[in-house]
Amino acid sequence: MGHRIRIKTRPKLTFQMRVAGLGFRDGHVLVHRAVHEPFWTFPGGGAEIGETSEQTLAREMVEELGVQVRVRRLLWMVENFFRYEGRDWHELGLYYLMEIPPSFPFASGPIIHRGVDGDSELEFKWVPATVQSLKSLDIPPYFIADEIETLPEVPRHLVWDDRDLDALHRL
Repeated sequence: MGHRIRIKTRPKLTFQMRVAGLGFRDGHVLVHRAVHEPFWTFPGGGAEIGETSEQTLAREMVEELGVQVRVRRLLWMVENFFRYEGRDWHELGLYYLMEIPPSFPFASGPIIHRGVDGDSELEFKWVPATVQSLKSLDIPPYFIADEIETLPEVPRHLVWDDRDLDALHRL
């Protein structure tokens, strides 16, 4: 295992680089969460020093899904600021379009796969890839819900600050 790109600086501030993938099938997108969390995310994980972002995503999907995905084009580069577990986070997030092989199970709605990532038990499910469906989930960063039906044709860079939104959203 390599060295994860994560820096804890002054008390309660962490920087990390995360790479995630959006995999689609039959009008659905794959999401996951740690079973102890109320929110969902797109599958992925922390980048390690010395690997490309595409390598990170491919490695994480083997670890979490047990399959080789095909990493396609970069969708978003996000300077993401949020609060989590009492800490402020500054995250460089890279979100890719990815192809999940047909051998990976598909069903609309129920948990279709479980895995373990460190100390966290993960659960995965397919949800409709619509604005309405994603807005009904708690799935940060929240801008993706607005763009899920019209993915950017070229990589889009943005700064997203959920710190104030989190406080309101999670009440």
